[in-house]
Amino acid sequence: MPTLLVKHIDAFSSIPGKGNPAGVVVDAENYTEEQMLEIAAAVGFNETTFVLPSEVADFKLKYFTPGHEMNLCGHATMATMYALHQSNASFKKNLKIETNVGILPIDISKDEVSFQVTMQHAPPEFREFNGSRADLAHSIGISEEEIHPDLPIVYGSTGIWTLIIPISRLSSFKKMVPQSELFPSILKEMPRVSLHPICLETRDEISDMHARHFSSPFSGTKEDAVTGTASGVMGAYYVKYIDQAAPLPKQLLVEQGHEMNKDGKVYVHVSEQNDELQISITGTAVYVQDIEIII
Repeated sequence: MPTLLVKHIDAFSSIPGKGNPAGVVVDAENYTEEQMLEIAAAVGFNETTFVLPSEVADFKLKYFTPGHEMNLCGHATMATMYALHQSNASFKKNLKIETNVGILPIDISKDEVSFQVTMQHAPPEFREFNGSRADLAHSIGISEEEIHPDLPIVYGSTGIWTLIIPISRLSSFKKMVPQSELFPSILKEMPRVSLHPICLETRDEISDMHARHFSSPFSGTKEDAVTGTASGVMGAYYVKYIDQAAPLPKQLLVEQGHEMNKDGKVYVHVSEQNDELQISITGTAVYVQDIEIII
């Protein structure tokens, strides 16, 4: 039977076994979308990326969870850039990727001791959440009183929609246990989105915000360790709802994954151009192993 080697890359950490794992298929042009979904399900990570030729950018990237295709994925993009550099030492450091949300610029910084990828996101969008705060809190295992009383719960996107849930205290995050089967009935405006609790209290002094990320039940996974696209939304949320007087450009450091023992960090850059917020993220990645998949 034919086999495929999928690269396992951990993103947003330089330590194998930390950060967020992603699968990467470097030469994917001969696979159908149905096969890509089957490969992603066999790999079992939150996302697997497939690298395809593009007529309008350097590459086209397609992202799949075990359950469906995603329009964009931050950590899997970091992993893909690392995998491509690993297989081609002369790989260019400034490029553009074609995604389902448009063509996005990528900048890579690499030397003997570090590897970093900066990725532009789509323009941020926010929409109102009108569901039950009590039901929402219950669905992630906390009380309604633990949700921040002065900050809004909103749907946000910088390429992928998620529900931002501001939490008052860091101590609440250890208690969280998602009941993802409840999410669609609570998220009446967008029943298929993920949940992203955030907090201004952090574990590490150098961090600005803490987060967890609970997957939609349609994705086939429960929790994302360190989330690039949702971190981008956090940056936009910060300057729109938390500190509207924050001078731009601004850089925030997001920490995530501690509760899964897979801690990692994402740098979020917020700037403004033509009265529109511009969001990008920076992170690193590390090779773990090749995974053999029977197809």
